[in-house]
Amino acid sequence: MASLDYYKILGITKKASEADIKKAYRKLARKHHPDLNPNDKIAEKKFKEINEANEVLSNPENRKKYDKYGEHWQNAEAYEQEKQRQQQYQRSSQSSSGGYSQEDFADIFGDMFGGASAGRRTSAKFRGQDYNSELHLNLRDVYKTQKQVITVNGKNIRITIPAGVENGQNIKIKGHGGKGVNNGPNGDLYIQFSIKNNTKFKRDHNNLHLNVDLDLYTALLGGDLMVDTFDGKVKLTIKPETENGTKVKLKGKGFPIYKKEGQFGDLYITYQLKIPTKLTEKEKELIKELQKQR
Repeated sequence: MASLDYYKILGITKKASEADIKKAYRKLARKHHPDLNPNDKIAEKKFKEINEANEVLSNPENRKKYDKYGEHWQNAEAYEQEKQRQQQYQRSSQSSSGGYSQEDFADIFGDMFGGASAGRRTSAKFRGQDYNSELHLNLRDVYKTQKQVITVNGKNIRITIPAGVENGQNIKIKGHGGKGVNNGPNGDLYIQFSIKNNTKFKRDHNNLHLNVDLDLYTALLGGDLMVDTFDGKVKLTIKPETENGTKVKLKGKGFPIYKKEGQFGDLYITYQLKIPTKLTEKEKELIKELQKQR
């Protein structure tokens, strides 16, 4: 990673809480998102820096390492292990020779990154750090499987988003985290989905719920009614004397089941009786007549 001041990028202090970090990230990410700033290279660069800063500071463990080691935070574990190994070697040298020279020991970071003297111990391999990112989508975006390109730490990564992903769900992209040390394996990228429901349907895992207005006359006498499903309209037959709050289930008209191609949950329709207003005099007379007969 480039040497950047992540706190300065997000416009926060080192005392910022997790909530402060999340709030600052969302505000800046919306402002500099490439979709809102097409062909703006400065905004694109800023957006990458904001994501990089958030990936580090939103992870408590990574933030702790960054606060201690700055730009070398990804190698914190390797640094600590190398430091302990240096200290053990020093103690061993002291006990056997009665002392040691500072020149006997290479710089710790030098050892870790290829600066060790010939004949010395070989630097160990260390796995890279895991990254965390948040992807904002609308509910309709996850109704069908789709491919999307996301930018993480300046790299474009093409990912497949399976239909049926839920809000708050995490998926792992193997090998797209921090780079390993001394040819060690890369870390992984964890993406958390933030899914906004801007539809009239209520989602309950794989099932959907929808309230539908039903006029008084159709409720009393029965008839046909066109209702919306998530992928189109269907015609329902209303039974005579249907009561307010009646529920019907449309099997297989719900949301896709995650990683089960072609399988769907159900759609539950709740009828809400709509009382007619602005009655004409003739309508009032007919209703009064009906009232007398009842």
